[in-house]
Amino acid sequence: MASAGNPVQRGGHGRRVLILVENLPSPFDRRVWQEATTLYANGYQVSIICPTGKGHESRYEEIDGIHIYRYKLPLEAEGAKGYAIEYSAALFHTFRLAWKVLRERGFDIIHACNPPDLLFLIGGFFKLTMGKKFVFDHHDINPELYEAKFGRRDFFYKLMVLFERWSFKTSDVSIATNESYKRIAIERGGMNPDKVYVVRSGPKLDRLRILPPVESLKKGKRFLVGYVGVMGAQEGIDLLLEAARYLIVDMGRKDVHFGLVGGGTSLDQMKALAVKMGIADHVTFTGRVPDQDLLEMLNTADVCVNPDVANDMNDKSTMNKIMEYMALGKPIVQFDLVEGKVSAQEASLYALKNDPVDMARKIAELLDDPARRERMGAYGRHRVVNELEWEYEAPKLLAAYERLYSANAPLPGAVPPSYKGS
Repeated sequence: MASAGNPVQRGGHGRRVLILVENLPSPFDRRVWQEATTLYANGYQVSIICPTGKGHESRYEEIDGIHIYRYKLPLEAEGAKGYAIEYSAALFHTFRLAWKVLRERGFDIIHACNPPDLLFLIGGFFKLTMGKKFVFDHHDINPELYEAKFGRRDFFYKLMVLFERWSFKTSDVSIATNESYKRIAIERGGMNPDKVYVVRSGPKLDRLRILPPVESLKKGKRFLVGYVGVMGAQEGIDLLLEAARYLIVDMGRKDVHFGLVGGGTSLDQMKALAVKMGIADHVTFTGRVPDQDLLEMLNTADVCVNPDVANDMNDKSTMNKIMEYMALGKPIVQFDLVEGKVSAQEASLYALKNDPVDMARKIAELLDDPARRERMGAYGRHRVVNELEWEYEAPKLLAAYERLYSANAPLPGAVPPSYKGS
């Protein structure tokens, strides 16, 4: 066990990482799993603490050399009180299991993936008492997430900003998912720019395989519009259903079916909304499904959509679904968001912000232009293969870790010359 104040040592016991993640189980959380397997492939011992989830109920298992310790959350939160209960339970179990990992396997680095922005309490404890290093992996901008969920900037919003700042102040290195998040780390979080590394959530093409379409998923219709993601308040599923209703009812497009893949707290509510709108026969909600089912739906889709609500959070966030659509060569329709444009560029059409009618019209525009769909899909696929795939991001993750070992480590923007793929 390292004594307080000692630097992390190279090799052997000095390359042991404990990853903390609260909002999804591993290996279901793709970004976390890609980071974990990349670190493992490059000589790190990796343990993960995360919640249980559908298909991942075991309290402990080893997968591909990664040791996963799970805990059960009391509920999946919606309101403020629910989040307080969920996060309190998560902190208790994460702290308890961190001691278990320390005894059984040891760790020298704590890599905390938010939300919530409270994991610095655990990282800070082990940093102050035992000299562990702390990495803050900034997945979500929680003040903006709070505002998106509750529509206000009150005491709790200010508390979110404070927790975020403490997370940055505690961290030895911070990882941002895009340049917008890097600016927040520096300007709002007070981070030294030399300690903020941008590691985008690039897809892995060995998982996102191009497959033949499954025509039965179109339910007898000519076209399929695909979506993958969380069924939650800020994901704009209600706006997508309004767009579907306008396309099917107002525009008379009875030749279109919608395939929506994903689970979440709003799933039942969205199913009921589709019934109320009279379009339930044109919409399939799969819930959370295995990768094979997801791939079949997206490979069958003629157009893929991202209805994320235009707000401060989504404007600054990189959405994994966009990368996945592009990796599969699919043309996209989404609302006009800053980071959405940075990712997709010419692979997407951009509807007016939060305007389901304009989204419907742009979906119809693509459905009626197969040559344009093909060009946009090919552009997106080429961009992923040559610029955005995880193999281009993994060296940046390793560069961030090198920063923990040496003052002469690569600065943000510079990466090690080579690494072992995961």
